[in-house]
Amino acid sequence: MDLAALAIFRAVVRENGVTRAAAKLNRVQSNVTTRIKQLEEQLGTALFIRDGRRLVLTPAGETLLPYAERLLALADEARHAVREDRPSGRLRLGTMESVAATRLPGLLARYHQKWPDVALELETGTTGKLIERVREFEVDAALVATPLDPAALDDLFEAVPVFREELVMLTPRGHRPIHEVRDIALSTLVAFERGCAYRTYIEKWYLEHGVRPARVLELGSYHAIVACVAAGAGVAVAPRSVLDLQIESNNIAVHALPDIEPIETLLVWRRGHFSSALNALRQTLVAGEIAVGAAAVEDAPVVAA
Repeated sequence: MDLAALAIFRAVVRENGVTRAAAKLNRVQSNVTTRIKQLEEQLGTALFIRDGRRLVLTPAGETLLPYAERLLALADEARHAVREDRPSGRLRLGTMESVAATRLPGLLARYHQKWPDVALELETGTTGKLIERVREFEVDAALVATPLDPAALDDLFEAVPVFREELVMLTPRGHRPIHEVRDIALSTLVAFERGCAYRTYIEKWYLEHGVRPARVLELGSYHAIVACVAAGAGVAVAPRSVLDLQIESNNIAVHALPDIEPIETLLVWRRGHFSSALNALRQTLVAGEIAVGAAAVEDAPVVAA
């Protein structure tokens, strides 16, 4: 039972006969009749009975009709979903919390306005967890920080850079300037759980200077991390873009980390698992980054207490 046979069956029903169905489908009548007989043979039952000059659906034909309608509609939906010029369907996107809070709101609003037929689902996580979710097809793509270990993104993945983030160190206000690790007065590092790429970069920086945090306080949001730093519980590392959202930031100081180069945020997906909806998102992200450029960074000066 193929879609072409179901389309012919539906046309015969809608046009109330073979002659008009053949004209509608631009087929000869004998071809339409043959395809209906083949479909009946495949199903092992008659679909029509002749009542004078017209065809009437049998009970089996009545049963088949709604299934045919649904199958043909689903096939049509699938064709639209894979068309490059008309993104639609579901797109599951994973993202780091920092990107979800700072970069995505305006970009996703524009994406939804342009492509309203895409049902976008968003979830947050650390870079490590998001890469695994892409690997297991649990999300279609993810926005992650470039991993410190290049092997984390093996040949299964494709990626494109979309943002660049400058990492800064956050300390309580009044902390002395930080020129090297040993200038850090507090021994606790406030960070996300393991799997956070930014945490990996700062721990590597500590170790390169022969220092190890006495304790790592793991929290699940930047709001909580900044609040703990402001309360004097420790120091933290965050993308500078996050600071624009922090109303509690009057009680913290921000220190540049020139030893750590800006880190690219990547849009990653499994090789071969690309769609028109994902392609439209990639174009939106790249265009959005070009539009804002470096202007936002220039508006956030370093404060070294």
